[in-house]
Amino acid sequence: MSLTPEDLEDFARLDCSGTQVLLTGSTSGIGRAGALALGRLGADVIVHGRDADAGARVVEELEASGAEARFLAADFADSEALWDLAATVRAATDGLDVLINNAGGVFPEAQFTDRDVEYTFQVNHLAPYLLTAELLDHLRPGARIVTTASEAHRLTSLDIDRVTRATNPRGGRRSRLASALPTTGIGSLTRAQWAYSHSKLANVLFAKELADRLAAAERAVVSNSVHPGAIPGTGFARSLPEPLSRVVNSLDALPGTSSVADGAAALLFAALAPRTAGVSGRYFAGREPTLPSAAARDPEAARRLWERSAALLGIDEPLAEYG
Repeated sequence: MSLTPEDLEDFARLDCSGTQVLLTGSTSGIGRAGALALGRLGADVIVHGRDADAGARVVEELEASGAEARFLAADFADSEALWDLAATVRAATDGLDVLINNAGGVFPEAQFTDRDVEYTFQVNHLAPYLLTAELLDHLRPGARIVTTASEAHRLTSLDIDRVTRATNPRGGRRSRLASALPTTGIGSLTRAQWAYSHSKLANVLFAKELADRLAAAERAVVSNSVHPGAIPGTGFARSLPEPLSRVVNSLDALPGTSSVADGAAALLFAALAPRTAGVSGRYFAGREPTLPSAAARDPEAARRLWERSAALLGIDEPLAEYG
């Protein structure tokens, strides 16, 4: 018999009745497994994704387990959809206890959003940044924010200028994101591989900067990032050239997580576990606190990313007075 995510950390003892959770990217993979586990533990779950049929199936499974659930659709490449999602969550609930920023992906094609931002960076980083900013004052005391990151963050350093599209002096547009970008000590990454790794670095930096600003504001809300492991179907390691794919797979293997249930358990560990209550600003590889890369521990890079993210989205910088 396969283990459920709650079996892996013995969450089955927890009673999450009345806990309000928004879990983005929860119509498939670790998000879906995490949502179903939360429902079995008694939480009320807001399911998010782009596929309404897939969302309806997850809601149906949650309701069959006795949980309260609803599906909300939003395309994370569309900032307007994020504002609508946040507004609907605020109207539908009297507060959130858990926000899990899990939606994201690997996008092989070079493309930019209508904000002239590289698509991967928009979906994997700017979208959770915006959603979190819009929901900050809707989080209850003791709430937890979890952001899905990756050990792939170790493959690069922050270069936020590369994710924007600059104006060509001769007219038109040109991309500042090169087709192949160097990375130290490991060979080279293709554009798509660099974009993914860079967005995951942004996730780790964002989660830590958010934790620091919440602490400075004396908010009883915590923020952490999680590497859920080498989950089947992510496609990242498979897209890398040899020997780089073996390197990334070895990084992914460190926490020992390789199944959807393991990955979902990693999210639940940061979101629910008594052991992580009050813990903030940490990076977890699976269910173990782990030191992220030096680039992910650079406070100046975190501050720069925070400020530039707000500027790229055209919003006021959240928690600006606590930076």
